[in-house]
Amino acid sequence: MMSMQTNLETLGALQRRANVSVPVAELEAEIHKRLSRLARTAKIAGFRPGKVPLKLIEKQYGPQVRSEVLNDAINDTFGDLVEKENVRVAGYPRIEPKQDSTDQSRLEYTATFEIYPDVVVGDLSKTRIEKPVATVTDADIERTIDILRKQKVTYKPATRPAIKGDRVLVDFTGTIDGVEFAGGQAKDLAIMVGEGRMLPEFEAALAGVVAGDNKAFELTFPHDYHGKEVAGKTAVFSMNVKSVSEPVLPPVDEEFAKGYGIADGNLARLHEEIGANLRMELKRRILSRIRDQVMEALRSSTPLAVPEALVDMDVRRQMQAAAAEMKSKGVEPTSEQLRPEQFQDAARSRVTLGLIIGELVRQHKLDPSPEQIRALVDEAAQSYEQPQEVVNWHYQDPSRLADFESQALEQNVINWVLARAEVVELQTTFAELTGVSG
Repeated sequence: MMSMQTNLETLGALQRRANVSVPVAELEAEIHKRLSRLARTAKIAGFRPGKVPLKLIEKQYGPQVRSEVLNDAINDTFGDLVEKENVRVAGYPRIEPKQDSTDQSRLEYTATFEIYPDVVVGDLSKTRIEKPVATVTDADIERTIDILRKQKVTYKPATRPAIKGDRVLVDFTGTIDGVEFAGGQAKDLAIMVGEGRMLPEFEAALAGVVAGDNKAFELTFPHDYHGKEVAGKTAVFSMNVKSVSEPVLPPVDEEFAKGYGIADGNLARLHEEIGANLRMELKRRILSRIRDQVMEALRSSTPLAVPEALVDMDVRRQMQAAAAEMKSKGVEPTSEQLRPEQFQDAARSRVTLGLIIGELVRQHKLDPSPEQIRALVDEAAQSYEQPQEVVNWHYQDPSRLADFESQALEQNVINWVLARAEVVELQTTFAELTGVSG
């Protein structure tokens, strides 16, 4: 351990600056020691091992060794300072040589850094948390079956005019002032009548059409239309209806059940499995609603100065993740698409919550128990054909349990808040919670 002189300055709520100096003589002694040790093993052409002159070793390896010693000295002395002052450093310090140093016998540098804030969670007794209460009904199960049927829909030619839900195949050409415009033409475009993908005038033109119809109609693009070159302009469309097809939904029979994993086609078992899945989804949605309220309650009740270093680190992580996702889709991200300020608010919120939750866990011993983690693994495994194999797979590698550990820890924090807040039950439905209307 090198002898050092230090003093710590407070620059702001969380910012600190340490002034550190160490004797140059100690640094030179350490450099000499390392070079001497290197001379015993260095292999240089023309010299036997251990016989290389120290001056030659210093000439060849001196700059590298000197750099290593200086870095080690800074790391060690800064670490000693942190331990001595009992501060928790957030992020990485900014190390700079002291510009106005006049003492040539000492190496002097400054380390500017942030510390973690003191976290004091506010009074939650007046916080209102609405806890949704709902059950999965037979109507929810039937609605889900209807959705599954629609996923397997087929189409047959319609012998009547088109109605909502039909699929119409069209060619069309649009012109503005008699001139075709980019994006105003299509061949063999399938449009679902009443789906709302097209502008209102286009939807109206599709109502009641039959195969072979040729229609002309005007369409005025909204002023905020995404295609700026046509926004606010009126176009004339010529449309040829090539076919009209009506949907055919599969019957709910044994074959239908087999298509969704019921080996023997038992419809009662299909209903049971759908019900179990919906109850699991309902549980997740209720927990999500409660979680959002709990996290907002913790944020709003706990004013906190956040270390900018941690926010910056989170911004970089988000940008890297966003860039990786864009590249996976074949898009090369640009600096305009990925600007740090886009991620600032989310990063600050995440860091704030992380600090609060970390302190709650530490103060109130909210770390999850092995039993809690195992219960979550067991629950997740039930949706697989061989649940025990799934459980065994997760426990073969501790890293595979990370998500379940996070879930259990979060649940402990939620329970801690609910025990202190005003919890009001709110009667609702599965459809309202999931946004499913069939």
